[in-house]
Amino acid sequence: MLSGAGYCAVCHTRAGGEPFAGGYGLATPFGTIYSTNITPDPATGIGNWSEAAFARAMHEGVARDGSHLFPAFPYDHFTKVSDDDVKAVYAYIMTRPPVSTSPPPNTIPFPLNIRIFQEGWKLLFFRSGRYQPDTTKTAEWNRGAYLAEGLSHCGGCHTPRNTLGAEKVHDAYAGDMVDGWVAPTLTDSNPSPVPWTQGELFSYLRSGASPLHGVSGGPMAPVIHTGLAAVPDADIQAQAVYFADIDQAAVRGSAVEAVVRSRLATSHLGSGQEYDPAARLYAGACIGCHYNAGPMPLTVRPELALNSALTLPTPANFIRVVLGGLSLQDGGPGLVMPAYASAFTDADVARLAAYLRRTRTDRPPWADVDKQVAAIREQLAGSR
Repeated sequence: MLSGAGYCAVCHTRAGGEPFAGGYGLATPFGTIYSTNITPDPATGIGNWSEAAFARAMHEGVARDGSHLFPAFPYDHFTKVSDDDVKAVYAYIMTRPPVSTSPPPNTIPFPLNIRIFQEGWKLLFFRSGRYQPDTTKTAEWNRGAYLAEGLSHCGGCHTPRNTLGAEKVHDAYAGDMVDGWVAPTLTDSNPSPVPWTQGELFSYLRSGASPLHGVSGGPMAPVIHTGLAAVPDADIQAQAVYFADIDQAAVRGSAVEAVVRSRLATSHLGSGQEYDPAARLYAGACIGCHYNAGPMPLTVRPELALNSALTLPTPANFIRVVLGGLSLQDGGPGLVMPAYASAFTDADVARLAAYLRRTRTDRPPWADVDKQVAAIREQLAGSR
């Protein structure tokens, strides 16, 4: 369970590789860092690491040989994990099948690749220490905070970073870009039409789908389906309690019903508007799966007027889903979105994005959508 909560297999498994054997490339502004082999293979993994050496890496960001780890390994979060939980993770990892393999070399350029420089980074940005409960909050809230701030290191993706790659701790959970996707803000400034309530958060983190927000995709999909799948309901609920409090969902929840009703009133738009090329495009390709009659949207028919992909400051997430689709491994149970990269031109995707932004939200138009579509299409083609 603890390994799942920390997404160890997600980050330490390359596409098509053996679990925990490393090789997953994490793109950073400084170059690509490849995750290490953490199977108990003695030559290429951590088979010769003692429990104490493992704990030092988790809590202090120092490898067995004394070198400083790059903060792509989120020891700034793992330092908050209790000694007993670190011991449990170590025991679990050491029972995995050993795999003899080494990751590709990192592409961090000289002199940034000099490990001793990481000591200076730590002096500036790293504070060692276990999680300290907030005595003004409930035990469930504190459990959620312990997981989110520690093992699950949610801020690693959802908190913006400064020019040296450190999280802006005073801007926690304010959102960031990860692998070309927007990891949205988790505070009450989240642009979703309705707040992320405890119930919606639990549904999303448990299944990958939320009736009032949509389905998971991009880097979040394996977090849910590979990592959190091993976490018990009680711990998912605790994280939902924690983030619903950060989002101030209880204060903002009274307007949910009215907002949902008004958004669903736009669900039919596109049908019967043959004179509008953008509406015609939407009606032909999308409305069959995204139309909701109400009074509540169906999870299996994501309502775009409620989806934050249309209200985010950038259309990146929308474009990536339209071009690349969503597989059974991405979204909620049984939900599949076909890829339209071969069916739609860049102009088609840009026209569709502009139409939905205009008819499903009250936000200003996105700028340079056609250029973003072209750039993302090129990225997707290069990743195949």
